[in-house]
Amino acid sequence: MSSSKEPPKQLLHLVFGGELTSLAGVEFRDLNRLDVVGIYPNYAEAYAAWKGAAHRTVDNALMRYFIVHMHRLLDPKHPSKNDADAQT
Repeated sequence: MSSSKEPPKQLLHLVFGGELTSLAGVEFRDLNRLDVVGIYPNYAEAYAAWKGAAHRTVDNALMRYFIVHMHRLLDPKHPSKNDADAQT
C-alpha cells in the first residue's frame, strides 16, 4: 500500500444561468446575456456557486441557474457514482 495520498479525482462542473422565455421551459431569452459563473472541480463547490448565483437573482422568477456535469460529457463511458458521493 502506498503512503502517498492521491489527490481527489476532478469531476468538472459548469455553473451558468440566464433569463428564461417562460417558466414552462428551458429556453433562454438572450443567449448573449448568459451568466457563466464558472467551472468547478467537484459538485460541492459547484453547488455552492449555484446557490449563491440563484440567491442573488431570487427577485426575477424567470432567472435560472444550472449545474452541468461536464465530467459526464467528457467521459460518458466511465461509470460514475452519485456526484455527491464521489467528491469525498
